Amino acid sequence: MTSAANAKPIHTAACLIIGDETIDTNSPFLAKFCFSLGIHLQRVEVIPDDEEDIMEAVRRMSARYDFVVTSGGIGPTHDDITYQSVAKAFNLKLELYQDAFDRMKKLSRPHPMQPNFDWETPSPGLTAKLRMVELPFDPKLTWEQQAIFVADDLWVPIAVVNGNVHILPGVPRLFERLLQNLKPLLVPRLSDPEGKGTFRYLFSTPLPESAVAPYLTELAAKVEPRGIKVGSYPRWGKKRNTVTLVGADKDLLESLVQEVEAGVQGQRVTREDELDPLEEVEQVFSQ
Repeated sequence: MTSAANAKPIHTAACLIIGDETIDTNSPFLAKFCFSLGIHLQRVEVIPDDEEDIMEAVRRMSARYDFVVTSGGIGPTHDDITYQSVAKAFNLKLELYQDAFDRMKKLSRPHPMQPNFDWETPSPGLTAKLRMVELPFDPKLTWEQQAIFVADDLWVPIAVVNGNVHILPGVPRLFERLLQNLKPLLVPRLSDPEGKGTFRYLFSTPLPESAVAPYLTELAAKVEPRGIKVGSYPRWGKKRNTVTLVGADKDLLESLVQEVEAGVQGQRVTREDELDPLEEVEQVFSQ
């Protein structure tokens, strides 16, 4: 499929959570998704259903990041204003996407509280449904370049605006499935097109951050030019702290393990609390 979704290389990402009453589980999912592909998720914002806020945020994110995902505000009610706000942000109009409407009619089940609903008869219910398939439309592009169907059994398209803004629903089940199914279109655009992603190595150390700082400064100077990020994280109230190495070159990361273990007088672990003293673990479970 030729689409605006596979136009430019992807290195960075941003996420915009839209809604007045939001309990966000989608940005953590997106963070893990991006990490697995080696995409650097650099910004997450939560904003209300406000046209000016949405317009400002999507313009700024589209200009600064390669892959922008919005979540929420594309339902049938009056406060679902994401499509119209994003369209206005880029001087576009909303147009009915007939293919999406046809898929909606085919795949949607009638609501038991609307037994007499008719797809062909104008009604407030039909108007509400049409709001979900009236998408930002750029007349210079085809519909296939700006609205992507990624699952045969879903009528919801991923609208793509300004080449890099991807508009997704806020419902976690739909958000996650659509994003996962978008992956094949993203992989060819990655800096690591084989999709190996990014690796994080954890090291547990009994030393305070001030004691490991000189070594980590030297280590970072040596490995960050080769794409490896070095991190240090205190664990307040605990006897052990955490050092991390993050990068896409697994062979290089493996080659550094013994050196880092010696440098921080610690040990590589699979989770931060792996070497916590038994009494600390017992305290957690007794609370």
